[in-house]
Amino acid sequence: MKATSTLLRIGGAGLALGLMVAGGTASARDLTVVSWGGNYQDAQKKIYFEPFSKEIGKPVLDESWDGGIGVIAAKVKAGVPNWDVVQVETEELELGCADGFYEKIDWATLGGKDKFLPAAVSDCGVGAIVWSTMLSYDADRLKTPPTSWADFWDTTKFPGKRGFRRGPKYSLEFALMADGVKPEEVYKVLGTPEGVDRAFKKLDELKPNIVWWEAGAQPLSLLASGEVVMSTAYNGRLAGINKTEGKNFQGVWPGSIYAIDSWVILKDSPNAKEAMDFIAFASAPANQSKLPDYIAYGLPNKEAAAMVPPALQKDLPTTQANLTGAIALDGAFWVDNVEELTKRFNAWLAK
Repeated sequence: MKATSTLLRIGGAGLALGLMVAGGTASARDLTVVSWGGNYQDAQKKIYFEPFSKEIGKPVLDESWDGGIGVIAAKVKAGVPNWDVVQVETEELELGCADGFYEKIDWATLGGKDKFLPAAVSDCGVGAIVWSTMLSYDADRLKTPPTSWADFWDTTKFPGKRGFRRGPKYSLEFALMADGVKPEEVYKVLGTPEGVDRAFKKLDELKPNIVWWEAGAQPLSLLASGEVVMSTAYNGRLAGINKTEGKNFQGVWPGSIYAIDSWVILKDSPNAKEAMDFIAFASAPANQSKLPDYIAYGLPNKEAAAMVPPALQKDLPTTQANLTGAIALDGAFWVDNVEELTKRFNAWLAK
């Protein structure tokens, strides 16, 4: 379910320009931050949104979305956007930055680039989390645990439906691993026409048993209801629901794919200064280090990561043991191929 907010609409961009005052622009609305919903955004409200609102003495509105560069493009091209800060995935960061959809990041406000993991640094974005997409299952329902994507595809040994994020990204990589491609060779194979054909052919085998999901909270609901016996899911969501609702959802680290999400500021945001201040607040070690208490995502700020208690490290994708057999999402591959592969995926899905 999307978290929505009621925005005060004051006549659009024309009126916003009319609110110019000496020394700056009076914002026509409150700062609006957009993230991924579910228990992750619940955690963000407690450690970022609400404390920052208290610090600045103004409301901070929050909404959720399911991703997609087209959504960002529409917001920016419409004029003054009604979102300010958005958490985006790797290819949305790269594509939006190249197309001029984001404001440039003031790294001095953040204390410099060297405080962050190199992959978390961009001209247009600041790393917010390191997260993994992985094979997941309800250990209370499935007594024999799956250990690989080959098991995920094995509907004889593990009867039942599978949850899968709708889209080519992750679907194609996992299909190749299920077909025997070593994790470290996935993007080499996927970078060839034969490799793409091979991935779609493997997806054909599982297609009748797939339940597609789009929002990050959905695979948890699918597992909890028993509608699926396994699902792709985000590691932090699994740890979060286990903690808050006493579930026994488990994930398989080998074969997982980890990535970095980033905060961006939409171009021509009327709250650009407050937006940058919010990103600095959310990136501060004292604040960011609180996140693993709520949800098990890795931290891009190196000082914050060092502050996480050892007991919580075991559930983070950045822990060395969890990186064994895992691979990094190849953002460059998806920037180059997302449009073509999405068209092919949608055509395949419609068959």
